[in-house]
Amino acid sequence: MGTTTGLLGRLAGIDQMLTRPLTLPEKPRLVRLAALGLAHSGDSWVWAGLLAAAWFFGDPSWKARAIVIFAGLVLIELVTVGVKMVIRRPRPAGTSGAIYRRMDPYSFPSGHAARATMLCMFSFIMGPSAAFVAIVAWSPFMVLSRIAIGIHYVFDVIVGAALGALLTWGLWSIIPLVLARI
Repeated sequence: MGTTTGLLGRLAGIDQMLTRPLTLPEKPRLVRLAALGLAHSGDSWVWAGLLAAAWFFGDPSWKARAIVIFAGLVLIELVTVGVKMVIRRPRPAGTSGAIYRRMDPYSFPSGHAARATMLCMFSFIMGPSAAFVAIVAWSPFMVLSRIAIGIHYVFDVIVGAALGALLTWGLWSIIPLVLARI
């Protein structure tokens, strides 16, 4: 990060201080590979594939869930990428997560944290309860792995999760209005 002074500089310093102990060293390599795999489990293409499977193989309730969650994926992707383009906070220094660094060089806010929060909220609202339990158990580890492999700061994840909650609430609140017009 740059040498921003004042409040932003202090926040960046606190963020780096919080992030440093959560970042994994290069060795042992197996631990980093496991964290990288966990980090990729939150990628939007993974969830789009799971939603496609729910749509094609699921009953009508799974089809409805897939539509709502897919709309959430699209909304979160558009908003987080838009915010990233405005803020332009570089990812932490390092070489891990090369695909993220090439395709999306900015870290703030974490789209993965926003996506995980959305998945938690929608699985709580729409069920089934087993999906909620599984997603709630998985999501904190996936999000922390983003910090562990050195491609996000702690504040990226916190703000991403808050943004995901806000967007999910907003989307869920307009769904009845959309359905009323159909």
